[in-house]
Amino acid sequence: MNSQTDLRSLDPSQIDQWIATRRDIHANPELRFEEHRTAELVAKRLTALGLEVETGIGRTGVVGLLRGRAEGQNKPRMIGLRADMDALPILEHNTFAHASRIPGKMHACGHDGHVAMLLGAAQVLAEQPDFHGSVAFIFQPAEEGGAGAQRMIEDGLFDRYPCDAVFAMHNWPGLPEGEFAAHLGPVMASSNEFHIVIHAKGAHAAMPDLGIDPVVIAAQLITALQTVVSRTCKPVEPAVLSVTQLNAGEAINVIPDRATLSGTVRTFSIETLDLIEQQLRSLSQGLCASFGATAEVHFERSYPPTINTPEHAQLAAQAIASIPGVKAVHANLPPTMGAEDFAYMLMKKPGAYLWIGNGGGAHRSEGHGLGPCTLHNPSYDFNDRVLPMGVQAWQAIVHKFLG
Repeated sequence: MNSQTDLRSLDPSQIDQWIATRRDIHANPELRFEEHRTAELVAKRLTALGLEVETGIGRTGVVGLLRGRAEGQNKPRMIGLRADMDALPILEHNTFAHASRIPGKMHACGHDGHVAMLLGAAQVLAEQPDFHGSVAFIFQPAEEGGAGAQRMIEDGLFDRYPCDAVFAMHNWPGLPEGEFAAHLGPVMASSNEFHIVIHAKGAHAAMPDLGIDPVVIAAQLITALQTVVSRTCKPVEPAVLSVTQLNAGEAINVIPDRATLSGTVRTFSIETLDLIEQQLRSLSQGLCASFGATAEVHFERSYPPTINTPEHAQLAAQAIASIPGVKAVHANLPPTMGAEDFAYMLMKKPGAYLWIGNGGGAHRSEGHGLGPCTLHNPSYDFNDRVLPMGVQAWQAIVHKFLG
C-alpha cells in the first residue's frame, strides 16, 4: 500500500482550526507540570473524536487511543506519537495578536505547534481509521527540564499502552519549509551538569602565604578540564565540557576559603559520558590535592542522549518522502548538542525523533520581536504554514507502520 495514496486531502477549514488552536495555546502558555488548561483542551478534543482518553499520566499528561478498523493477517501493532505541551519561563518580545498573555511565560520552543499537529493528525486519522492496529497519541508534560517523559513512563505509560514503536516530531528553525530530518542514529545529546566545590584555606589578601587560594586553584582547574575532551575522549566521539560559572569570595581584600565551579557536559553516548565523569572527578580531586586543598564533586545526569533506531528513522523518512510538496528528508544532518527528554522513551522503545523545517523566520506576523526566530528566543514563533504537512507526516507514518 502506497502511503501517498492513503493521504486524504485536507479541508481548509480544518487547517484554519488547527492554526486557531495553535495560537490559542501560544497565547496561554503553561510551564512544566502546570499544563492543566492545555491538557483539558487536548482531552476534550480527543474525546469529541471518539478516542479512548486517559488524563493525569505523569501528573498532567494525556493519552488518546485510536483503534484502526482495517483487517490484517498479523497481530495488530500499536504506534505511539508524542507531542510536548509545556512552555518556557521567558518574557515574550512579540506583540502580535496571539502573543503570550502571561508575562514571563512563553511558547518559545514550538510545543504549541507540536500539540496542534498531533491533534490534527488525531482528527484526520479518526475520520478514516483504515489501518490495522492502534495509535496512542501521547501529549507529554514537562519536556523543558522536568523529565515529563520519564514521569509518564514511571506512571505506567508503556504498561497501559504497549507501543511497538514511538515517534516524536520537533520543529527546527533554519531548516526550510517542506524539509524534514530523520537521523539514522544520534539526534540530540545527553544533558548533564557538574558542581565542583574547592575547599581551601582563607587568609588576608595581603598575606597569601598564610592561606591556600581556591581562586588560583579554580583557574588552574578550569584550564585542566579543557583536556578531558581533547585528550581523553576519542576524537571521533563528539563531546562538550563547558565551565559556565565560577563563584568565589565576597571581599576584595580577603582570600576566600572556597570556590565553586559549575558547568555542563554533553555527549552522544553513555560510554563517553561515563569516561568524562570519571576523568572530571579524578582530575578535580588530584589537582586540588596537589595544592593542599580538597574537591567536592557533584555530577548530575539529566537527559540521556536521544538516539534513533535506524530502521524506524528510515521508515519515517520513506513515509514522509511520499507526501506531495515535501522537498527533502535528510538522514545525515549534523545532530545537535541540545537535549530532549524523548530520549527516555527511545530507551524503552524503538522509534525516531524527527525534525520538521520551521523556516528562517519570514513567516512571523507583523509585531514580532527583533530577535531571530530561533528556539528559546523571545522573538520566536511557530510557523503555521508547516502545520498541514506535519499532520500529513503523522498520517503517512501511521499508515506506513501499521499498514
